[in-house]
Amino acid sequence: MVLRSKKRYRRYLGTRRWGGGNIKSRRGKGSRGGVGRGGTKHKWSYTVVYEKERIGKTGFKPWQKKTHQEIDLNSVSSKVEEAKGEKPIIELKGFKVLSTGKLSKPAVVKATAFSKKAEEKIKAAGGEAVKF
Repeated sequence: MVLRSKKRYRRYLGTRRWGGGNIKSRRGKGSRGGVGRGGTKHKWSYTVVYEKERIGKTGFKPWQKKTHQEIDLNSVSSKVEEAKGEKPIIELKGFKVLSTGKLSKPAVVKATAFSKKAEEKIKAAGGEAVKF
């Protein structure tokens, strides 16, 4: 019997040319046959622009990673009411204070970051916004 095609070795399937003839003949998605995104070296610019979530950790800074958590003025106000004293000090290291809600009593709020409106509302209530 005549051998019509070579056996497709798994270790060669990700390479650019092996067993596929010309480079042009395997450009489309129809030639993948269950291999997924394998063999997309020449489409790297498409991946970088439109499929950023596919890029691994090495060599790139993760896009979704936040440097701080978020907290709104309603939550800060409830912490102020729980605290004792005339002008309590609320420490929120690693938090950004957002402007949703009101501050009920004047307080010193220490946080990593503030939105502009949150700072205005804290000062309007008679408190202070201090960054760490």
